[in-house]
Amino acid sequence: MSKRKATESVPRYVGLDYHQASVQVCVMDATGRVRRNVRTPNDTHDVIQAVGAGGPHVQAAVEACCGAAAFVDDLTAQAGWHVVQAHPGFTSRMRQNPDKSDCSDAYLLADLRRVGYLPVVWTASPALRDLRALVRYRQQLVMAQRNVKLRIRALLREHRLKPTLKRLWGPGGRRWLQALELPALARWVLDQHLAEWQHQAERLTACEQRLTLAVQDDAVVAKLLTLPGVGLVTAAVLRAEIGRFDRFTSGKALAHYCGLSPRNASSGQRQADAGLIKSGHPALRAILIQTAHRLSQRDVRWKPYKAALRARGKPGSVAAAAIANRWVRWLYYQMVSLEKAAA
Repeated sequence: MSKRKATESVPRYVGLDYHQASVQVCVMDATGRVRRNVRTPNDTHDVIQAVGAGGPHVQAAVEACCGAAAFVDDLTAQAGWHVVQAHPGFTSRMRQNPDKSDCSDAYLLADLRRVGYLPVVWTASPALRDLRALVRYRQQLVMAQRNVKLRIRALLREHRLKPTLKRLWGPGGRRWLQALELPALARWVLDQHLAEWQHQAERLTACEQRLTLAVQDDAVVAKLLTLPGVGLVTAAVLRAEIGRFDRFTSGKALAHYCGLSPRNASSGQRQADAGLIKSGHPALRAILIQTAHRLSQRDVRWKPYKAALRARGKPGSVAAAAIANRWVRWLYYQMVSLEKAAA
């Protein structure tokens, strides 16, 4: 065997501290010896040159951040490495290190990759990340539209005007707002808000049309749409944010990822809850809580459960979170069966 081939077959463990302009590359052998720890431009070719050949014998890790998933795809496709993303909760703790530097971060990633003790996250496919971007863009439009409505209501309160309609944001409400008699400058401001509201509504409609086309051939979304209380937006958010249901070990693990598990705040003899854990994307938990509210109002399975919780003195928000938690656990087994059948 030539010296070059022997070198290429030696396992190497690589820590990649990712930045927008550069990447700190730490290369370590199986004994923990650092072969090199250098900074390279944020370019796939430069990173591969810094590590050298090796293909599947290179085990790399990069901290999970914006752009890291595409970087992992490029390294896997061009170099044949096995690259994982480190869990962001772990990398955030690295920032608390009093002796923190890019070199030490890359070293720690490489060393933990070497000993197999690096918490990793699941890397979604490029198509799924594309859908996720569309779903989150829609959420941004919804939030922007909500902010316009809040500014309109603030203007009405400023002039002590109370809407005479139950639905201020329907066509009748728009006509009522357009007919209001206000001082000249306040009238101009309100007209600007109304124009922005209309513009946001048109963008939201276009986004939802695009979303319909994006998921029309998705078997997982089609299955979700057959479930009570699930519409297009809910199904698309679940598909984009969860990806594959079978990547979780149980329904409990999925509920934890969705941020629906109670957070324990116990100490000694004191036993207490502290709301829900902070996990997953906020839009995912929000859409599941909304689904729980719909199920508790219409579904014969969940209406009695909500009534029982309310009878025990639980607030409506707690009841909705409990329903969402149980529904997600049930959903896990429904969707895993579908994914296994499709495999």
